[in-house]
Amino acid sequence: MGSASRVALQAATQQLAAASGVSLATGEQLLAASRAIESSTQLRSVLADPAVEGARKSELLTAIFGTLDGAAARALTGAVSSRWSTPEELVDGVEELGIRAIALAAGPGAGLEGELFAFGRAVASDHELELAVGSKLGEAPAKAALVDALLAGTAQPSTVVIVRHLVQSPRGRRIGELLSTAADIVADAAGARIATVTSAVPLDAAQLATLEKTLGARYGQALRINLITDPTIVGGLRVQIGDDVIDGTVAARLADLRIRLAG
Repeated sequence: MGSASRVALQAATQQLAAASGVSLATGEQLLAASRAIESSTQLRSVLADPAVEGARKSELLTAIFGTLDGAAARALTGAVSSRWSTPEELVDGVEELGIRAIALAAGPGAGLEGELFAFGRAVASDHELELAVGSKLGEAPAKAALVDALLAGTAQPSTVVIVRHLVQSPRGRRIGELLSTAADIVADAAGARIATVTSAVPLDAAQLATLEKTLGARYGQALRINLITDPTIVGGLRVQIGDDVIDGTVAARLADLRIRLAG
């Protein structure tokens, strides 16, 4: 994002976090608004144009999105009142506000990020599924219906709403990237970051809690662990938090040893 968009998003995020009455419907309405804004070049340009008066934008929002709940209406009005670097980044910002609203309504312990991660893993392991939900050629309603069928009974309604939106509004992004970014936003809404941990064997709840506490103390922030089980690493753990990677796997140590011996 450009600098103006980052400032606008930060202000909108703070406003949303301090708002009352934020619900799942708030987030769902903001996501629907982002899709509507994305679909109209004219609307996108007007709402992102700093030369257009705020009163005019408010009138336009009321005319188009008159059924928004109070929290969604305030968030959307606040967003379009700010200056954005590009109209496209306004869409990105409203989308993020929608995901944040859903996360705030669900609460910090809801585990939405884990469900998003699990769906992302399932998609990544099945090429046909990835094509079905991620292809630009697919119709948005059909992809949303497929998400409903896949996640029925296995994910919370909040997670379903987020994934339904993402498959309908990829905007040139791959589905794996979309799900990963959404999970990061959900974690950030709870003041946490995501740690992706790869282990040769499954870790039980106590081990995960200990690891979460240890890593949290090291990084000075609450963490949400997404676990990948991969026997090929032989033993040890690989931890990735953002761009930071800690590779303590046996496979990595053996590879390093082979390089040293070859040298």
